[in-house]
Amino acid sequence: MGDLDRVPDGVDPAVPSSARVYDYLLGGKDNYAVDRAIAERLLSVAPDTRSVARANRAFLARAVRFLCEQGITQFIDLGTGIPTSPSVHEVARETHPEARVVYVDNDPLVKVHNDALLATDDRVITLRADIRRPDEIVEHPDVRALIDFDKPVGVLLVTVLHFVSDEEGAYQIVAGLRDKIVSGSYVVLSHSSSDSDPEVLTQLKASTAGSPAQSTFRSHDEILGFFEGLEIESPGLVPVQRWRPTMDSITSRLVVEGAVARKA
Repeated sequence: MGDLDRVPDGVDPAVPSSARVYDYLLGGKDNYAVDRAIAERLLSVAPDTRSVARANRAFLARAVRFLCEQGITQFIDLGTGIPTSPSVHEVARETHPEARVVYVDNDPLVKVHNDALLATDDRVITLRADIRRPDEIVEHPDVRALIDFDKPVGVLLVTVLHFVSDEEGAYQIVAGLRDKIVSGSYVVLSHSSSDSDPEVLTQLKASTAGSPAQSTFRSHDEILGFFEGLEIESPGLVPVQRWRPTMDSITSRLVVEGAVARKA
């Protein structure tokens, strides 16, 4: 697999990107050698990591469909990553053809691809921004023009918060977003768990230390802490493969837990 033909402004191909590592695990081509090296080291100790990445993506789709069933028609996808079909607006429009989506990521390469592949009409926008500054996202004029915060919103935080440390305000990010949305809104969240196989955790931490892909693994109870002030829907916080599965779930050495919660 060759590297990308052109390096966008702001991208250092020698520095790994969590979005590009994830892209490689999902079978994409928008990644560099440094990203593939991290993914391959992880796959060497946890060959099921690719299936976990796909399971997490499937969790996102099932969660969006669930929100649509509850009447949600507008979404903010934080930490979008490189586009993978079906994307959030594609899933949402299966139920609500007029669904509106804001895609947010701080990776310049992601923004290039999102602009080209996702922002295909005036009800979908992409924004390069950092979730560590959620007020800048919520108050951005383009976001305000598309999303009506007087009506329920689906906020999606899928495998993004483990890239934010406690010191960087991970819990405050979710609390701040929760306070910006009205009753009847939902938060969808998934997060890598410290209950993963110790060898996998050691390899992943060693591979990404000091890079933008460095992760903070949290326990089940610590992940539950993100849902303070929200009502978690059944079946609760579980491995993403077990959240309302459409087929038999699998176990994996890398554990990613997910849940959907409602603001009462």
